[in-house]
Amino acid sequence: MIRLDAVAVSSKNMAKTVAFYEILGFDFPEWGADDRHVEPNTKLGDVRLMIDTADLIEQLTGHAPTPPSHSSFAMVCDTVAEVDSVAAALNHAGHALTVEPWDAFWGQRYATACDPDGCQIDIFAAL
Repeated sequence: MIRLDAVAVSSKNMAKTVAFYEILGFDFPEWGADDRHVEPNTKLGDVRLMIDTADLIEQLTGHAPTPPSHSSFAMVCDTVAEVDSVAAALNHAGHALTVEPWDAFWGQRYATACDPDGCQIDIFAAL
């Protein structure tokens, strides 16, 4: 049976990208400035986040990564307050939200941010 194993994003600045995803709760093992591939710690069976440097992507695919036309994934929070807290932490760290937290008509508190390389991240919790 086929299943989703990983989501990959590219990074022009690994330190900035890792810092962004740490705000979202990802726990990274130690990594070095020369590392071109970084993954946060995950449990067996969890979907993995893979972060590759732009130069590694170019080496593997033959062309530089381009900003996504519409590429996103979503992070679920336990509470509405957590959505607001994560959004505030992203703003405090200098990451502008593309959609400020709001109570969406489909019954979720919802916010959207972009990582340092333009990948859209939706952050939500049930109302």
